[in-house]
Amino acid sequence: MDSDQANGQTQGTGRRALLGAAVLGGGAVLGLAGTARAAGSRTAGHGGRGLKSLPVPTVIGHRGASGYRPEHTFGSYDLALDLGADMVEAGDLVPTKDGHLVCRHEPEIGGTTDVAAHPEFADRKTTKVLDGVPTTGWFTEDFTLAELKTLRAVERIPANRPHNTLYDGRWEIPTFEEVLKWQDEQTRKRGRQVWIYPETKHPTYFRKLGLGLEERVAKLLRKYGKDGRNSPVVLQSFEPTSIQRLNRLVDNPLVVLLSSAGSRPYDFVEANDPRTVADLITPRGLREIAGYAQGIGPTLDLIIPRKADGSLAEPTTLVSDAHKVGLILHPYTLRNENPFLPAEYRKGGAADAYGDVFGAYKTYFATGIDGVFTDNPDTGLLARADFLKG
Repeated sequence: MDSDQANGQTQGTGRRALLGAAVLGGGAVLGLAGTARAAGSRTAGHGGRGLKSLPVPTVIGHRGASGYRPEHTFGSYDLALDLGADMVEAGDLVPTKDGHLVCRHEPEIGGTTDVAAHPEFADRKTTKVLDGVPTTGWFTEDFTLAELKTLRAVERIPANRPHNTLYDGRWEIPTFEEVLKWQDEQTRKRGRQVWIYPETKHPTYFRKLGLGLEERVAKLLRKYGKDGRNSPVVLQSFEPTSIQRLNRLVDNPLVVLLSSAGSRPYDFVEANDPRTVADLITPRGLREIAGYAQGIGPTLDLIIPRKADGSLAEPTTLVSDAHKVGLILHPYTLRNENPFLPAEYRKGGAADAYGDVFGAYKTYFATGIDGVFTDNPDTGLLARADFLKG
């Protein structure tokens, strides 16, 4: 999920509308005032209840516990569970040259692995146009899985998280299949259902390379029996057509990710569709999304915009508008460090110092969101407890 900043046509409508009602309990329930507070009393029982089995507001470990360990590693995923995350975003899915799905924030891996220290791969460094943006580095699609397994993960934002660099070089790049096996192992080990929240990354880009993501995801989900409506695997993407394609392939809960209001999903750009995210979050746009997905993952700024000075303005109507059509909202991303917080919650100016993130959680939870992605699941759980106590 792309969330470092502080700041199509409906397919399968009937089937997905019914699935959405079954999974989420219908929009009428989710649209009630104070939903997050009331739903927080639900136990984390399972028994085939799907998303309804999760506490609300749901605390989602963003790329694991990436506030404390290099992201998209089993070290980060394990720690997210140790800290109590309700769900783990494991992971952002990109393909290898030989067609395997691996977990990296982006296909360019110069900033998240030690590839630059491998002289045998020096000639792989190149410049590509990724979703219209020239990008220089090393790309997963130019490596076989065996080659990628020789690399080790490193901290992506060391200026904000210098302590995480202690763990540079400790973990390799996980595959999605390894994640699915890990999910089952951790479910048995911990005696509770472990949920994961993978994302298809740049699906239009990869489809043009002959490395379509959705079919590969669906094949693995079917192999491990995780392609049903109550499966503990929620799929997400910034490209609505990727979610529509997944809607035709599997019955998993699906979520459309939404970037800034003025941005255009890249599949829209490729299809000459002039709509922006602002169009998708209108009542009409949300109704269309509800025809093939169960939720949206907006930036926090779509929930509460920021003023020019970086402080929070008044909340939008997005939460209530989405709930009216039965969509859940899992916005992204809350982080403890100052640069990622609204101005009124920052403490000092140090890039790696923590601000008043509990104050920020309280403000966002009060809007009625159904959950939130966080790099610090333990902080999120304490904030939820505070919120539910009043």
